[in-house]
Amino acid sequence: MAEPACPQKAPYVLELAPADYWWCACGLSKNQPFCDGSHKGGPFTPVKFTVAKAEKLALCGCKRTHTPPFCDGTHKSL
Repeated sequence: MAEPACPQKAPYVLELAPADYWWCACGLSKNQPFCDGSHKGGPFTPVKFTVAKAEKLALCGCKRTHTPPFCDGTHKSL
């Protein structure tokens, strides 16, 4: 299986407003941690998630989390 690119070995900690978001799973987006369509033609698809109320979230930056789009600490073993 193909490995995604690793834009950073730490989470993106962001305060997000209520909305739908698309998390980049391929690691190639220029708008990390969000999808910009760079995955097209490749084996990865973005992960849609919904924020119901404004909150601070840790989104995976290494693209190897087992709980996408959220950081699970996998980056510590890279």
